[in-house]
Amino acid sequence: MESPEFLIRGEIERHGPIPFARFMELALYHPEHGYYASGRASIGRRGDFFTNVSVGPLFGKLLAAQFAEIWEKLGRPDDFAIVEQGAHDGVFALDVLSALRQSSGECFAAISYVILEPFLIWRERQQKNLRHFSGKISFLESIDQLAPFVGVHFSNELFDSLPVHLIVSGGVASGATDWKEKFVTVAGDNFAFTTANVSRSELRLDQLGFFPADFETEVSVAAPKLMGEIASKLSCGVILTIDYGFVRAEFYSLDRSRGSLQVRAKQKKLSSSFEQIGLADISAHVEWTGLAEAALSSGAKPIGFTDQHHFLTGIVSNFFSKVEFSASEKRALQTLLHPEMLGRNFQILALGKNFAEKLSGFQFARDAATELGLGGTGAVPSPELGTIQRSSLHEDNYYGTATASIWTGDSP
Repeated sequence: MESPEFLIRGEIERHGPIPFARFMELALYHPEHGYYASGRASIGRRGDFFTNVSVGPLFGKLLAAQFAEIWEKLGRPDDFAIVEQGAHDGVFALDVLSALRQSSGECFAAISYVILEPFLIWRERQQKNLRHFSGKISFLESIDQLAPFVGVHFSNELFDSLPVHLIVSGGVASGATDWKEKFVTVAGDNFAFTTANVSRSELRLDQLGFFPADFETEVSVAAPKLMGEIASKLSCGVILTIDYGFVRAEFYSLDRSRGSLQVRAKQKKLSSSFEQIGLADISAHVEWTGLAEAALSSGAKPIGFTDQHHFLTGIVSNFFSKVEFSASEKRALQTLLHPEMLGRNFQILALGKNFAEKLSGFQFARDAATELGLGGTGAVPSPELGTIQRSSLHEDNYYGTATASIWTGDSP
């Protein structure tokens, strides 16, 4: 039986060393043997990693309230699409639709829920979990098949799993950083890294600034490309994406000289990308500024950017201030909100196209364009050598005491 290692080794033997982005693509997304494509990806306390949906139905319930508000601010359209990409087993969609059916019947009646899922094994699991909503759900294999729509595009931990190029500085020469790219090659029975000239001009490395020798980081071509495609499909509404990452100035700051690539299996970090190939998750932090720029190029502008703590606190304070949460919901809320749990790990970016309304999830957020480092023209200044800029999303004093009761499980 073929394995991911066999397939990768064969490609290297035929064509020579491959960019890490290609290695990552094969390890995660090969149609038969990739970690995601094969159905082996597992989330939850007993899985490979833990995410918002793992906490329970409350996460979907809170997001459903935000989706309903977007529907209201769009003028309550009769055809309101929620497009989810990276839906895993469909549990988030189940939680959202269940909450909307119970609390917002008119919005529920207007919704068509579209899941973009390229892999049959996951579509089958989604269909099983969503069988009671079969009349509301449709499935497409790719963004290319999606017709222009009015509504919301939602993703949770989608962009961090897209392939990235690994680059390393050779130092500064002739007024520019001498960037090299890390390729994957074969050394005896093992895989190994080798460096060579950068493989793709689209990496746009000249905008990153000056970096000392051996500084390593990631650059994604796939993430901004996908964001641009999403924004081009949205006629009117909001792109709402949740993930973990940094704005550009912090992503490429000198105190992050080893990059952000991580490999996980069974809740443990592995020491090498070459361990458990096809059985482990490989991810990298999101560079938020680049995503916002890609959306801007297709007409979608940033209307909100904050961490998960402030985003969900805004939703709770607007829509659930008089709700008595159950004991299990209070525990879930604490996990989702607390800065030492998921509250500070994740950020939320909202991009509006023909939509500029303020959303409840961002009522405690600072100005999105400023936080993202976007100037009036969308240009982002490159950091100079030795300069470290930090987003205020990661400043400890951004977390006030006003919502301490929520963190500890008391109703807000």
